[in-house]
Amino acid sequence: MGNIEMIEWLGYLGSVFVAMSLMMTSIIKLRIINMMGAICFAVYGFTIHAMPVAVINSVLILINLYYLGRIFLARTS
Repeated sequence: MGNIEMIEWLGYLGSVFVAMSLMMTSIIKLRIINMMGAICFAVYGFTIHAMPVAVINSVLILINLYYLGRIFLARTS
């Protein structure tokens, strides 16, 4: 599409996911959609060798997984 490369589209997609996550009223939906954005940004960051972007978004993935795990474990108890 035009002069924009696929990796740039991945960055835009990550931005859309993060913005969408902030509109969620459900914490589970917020964390899942936010994690999808973080995955996009982590891949984007590693691909373009932007380590601060890649590392912080990798950490955000882990944080989202941790809290989702806590939510789902609490529901089964």
